Amino acid sequence: MYKVARYIAGRKLSGDKRYPLVLMLEPLFQCNLACSGCGKIDYPKEILQKRVGLEDALRAVDECGAPIISIPGGEPLIHKEMPQIVAGIVARKKFVYLCTNAILLSKHIDEYKPSTYLTFSIHLDGNKDRHDESVCQEGVFEKAVAAIKLARDKGFRVTVNCTLFNGEDPDDVAEFFDTAMELGVEGITVSPGYSYHHAPRQDVFLGRNASKQLFRNIFSRQRRPSGKPAWSFNHSALFLDFLAGNQTYQCTPWSNPTYNIFGWQKPCYLLSDEGYAPTYKTLIEDTEWEKYGVGKNPRCDNCMAHCGFEGTAVNDAFSNPIKALLTSLRGPRVAGPMAPELPFEYTDGGARFAAVTAIPVSDIKRVSRGP
Repeated sequence: MYKVARYIAGRKLSGDKRYPLVLMLEPLFQCNLACSGCGKIDYPKEILQKRVGLEDALRAVDECGAPIISIPGGEPLIHKEMPQIVAGIVARKKFVYLCTNAILLSKHIDEYKPSTYLTFSIHLDGNKDRHDESVCQEGVFEKAVAAIKLARDKGFRVTVNCTLFNGEDPDDVAEFFDTAMELGVEGITVSPGYSYHHAPRQDVFLGRNASKQLFRNIFSRQRRPSGKPAWSFNHSALFLDFLAGNQTYQCTPWSNPTYNIFGWQKPCYLLSDEGYAPTYKTLIEDTEWEKYGVGKNPRCDNCMAHCGFEGTAVNDAFSNPIKALLTSLRGPRVAGPMAPELPFEYTDGGARFAAVTAIPVSDIKRVSRGP
């Protein structure tokens, strides 16, 4: 936290309006699972076999300059040069979160060395039945739990990353968070699932209002006198408060730029059809950022993912430290009126209503036309 705070303070003192907080380094799209909410797995075979090489990966790290590197996928452990990529990032004293479904972790774990700068971020979307349903394969939860225990026994830092979808039961999610803490992980990264256009199933995603109410219901369970360990999240307090509907935030996609096999992805990790930039500099300077965000683009309206809004929350914390401190002490507010939504600037109100409620635009338009 100290190193990241020092980095942000330096960028602000330099007058930078758009600076990276986390680089999403996506070295491949290939995966050994086919999760129902994934937007990466429908690429053709020749694309799935492509890789970002060691030299290009480290060049992107240096070019971007972010203090934190998140390595998603696909499944990064499939990449033959991943140990060298991670070692290169650690040597630069940047914090790397290696995101994995953990199926291959026991096979490859001895290729990595424990470090303050390296964290294995294990994908878990809930307890056994819920997670295995989410990844569309039985037995994956047990493998992930075993991998968490193995990594911790070997001295590695471990977190879990959790995506919540439509139909979640707040009690089940609370029980899962208890389980994660009992496993001894440092924290939980959590977000509502983004409705990828290419995902195999579209009925699994939450609408914006549904996401806020779900998180309120979940956070309220933490206050029960259960005797369970307190939940630790790998997020700022204001981002969690945003998830509970208490902050009105616009996303800052430049805070989490993405580099993958195609180059620097415009504008963010979640939108993959908007083109690519050849360099980080051109990504920042040439992307029409004003065209993206809540109320600016229908594809953005339903998004509350951390890769879009954590940077906003961190910036708010720097601008309003007392508010951030009080929010951290009390936790997310779980009752009372929610913060207002941002106004929308495009003309298709049906698309806006669809984004907020998760009702298909076609259904709304069909009804609104009348006889």
